[in-house]
Amino acid sequence: MPAPITAEQTRVDREALLDAAERLFYERGIQAVGMDEVRASSGLPLKRIYRLFHAKEDLVVAMLRRRDQRWRASLAAHVEQVPDPRERVLAVFDWLAAWFAEPGFRGCAWVNAHGELGSSSEAILAEVRSHKRAFHDQIAAWVSAAGEPVAEPVFLLAEGAIVTAGITGDPAPARHARAATAILLGAR
Repeated sequence: MPAPITAEQTRVDREALLDAAERLFYERGIQAVGMDEVRASSGLPLKRIYRLFHAKEDLVVAMLRRRDQRWRASLAAHVEQVPDPRERVLAVFDWLAAWFAEPGFRGCAWVNAHGELGSSSEAILAEVRSHKRAFHDQIAAWVSAAGEPVAEPVFLLAEGAIVTAGITGDPAPARHARAATAILLGAR
């Protein structure tokens, strides 16, 4: 009889699985990647994978949720080191520019997931909406601290830059959105 699986082993297996799924789904798309590829990449047997996540949809939701926490924490760490509230808002676009220039950048994982499965999966749609609300709220808090009532246009500039950079493969939309945001922050 095999030894029981410990909580630590479950945690390690779950992280390995999420790492593999995130890399594959982001690089190639959710529907293009089969669970056999996730199994091979994670090194876990399918039986173990389905004990951790009962369906591929559950794995996708968990992957998006974990990515959201890491993505927004990285953004916040960058932005919140800037002392001036106005410059803090502009730092959002500096962080986006660096992200857009990373090797393997394929746009927004949530927009990509929505495009593939948002109309057929309530769970994925809910996770995408949750991420977008949280990102909106982050930006709104930074814009509010700058004393300007322009949270909505700044959020739309950020979202537009993300989508445009994902489609074009060019980090320049972050620079253009930053310049437009600077004008908004200066306008009364």
